Amino acid sequence: MADVVKIASYICMRYQQQYSKEIDEMKLHKLLYFTQRESIIQTGEPLFKDCFEAWKYGPVMVSIRQKYRDNALHEELSPEIIKNYKSVFDMVFETYAQKDSWSLSSITHGEYAWQKARQKVTAEKQHVLIITDDIREDAERVKIRRFIYEKVNSLITKTNDHANN
Repeated sequence: MADVVKIASYICMRYQQQYSKEIDEMKLHKLLYFTQRESIIQTGEPLFKDCFEAWKYGPVMVSIRQKYRDNALHEELSPEIIKNYKSVFDMVFETYAQKDSWSLSSITHGEYAWQKARQKVTAEKQHVLIITDDIREDAERVKIRRFIYEKVNSLITKTNDHANN
């Protein structure tokens, strides 16, 4: 498994390169969350072992929070990890990076993993861990939706091709 600090550093660096601006903290946490989920979708395994907490505005990786605020996310991710997970990073950036942070927060509020963890929040315990197996359930839902979308899209394409011949 990869080091979450190096993954977060890579996301910050790639975002800076792709959009010519610094990523804000909320967006970083959400892209990190979607990277974890996408890794589970594509490989069947999480990319890193660290757990998110279910905060009011979505998943937060507490170990990254202070490093971001201290401008300390500059650790290099190995070329091997970048190569092995290129499709994971590409999917996350293509799907989510251009969205604003509040939209990403809303999207994460639709995730089963975040909702389940938030049910355990009390006045005394505001931040509850998101269980990786719950993220795995969300990953399975996304896989099913993608499969159905591809099948329907394929049928539409075949129907259109047949109609045009």
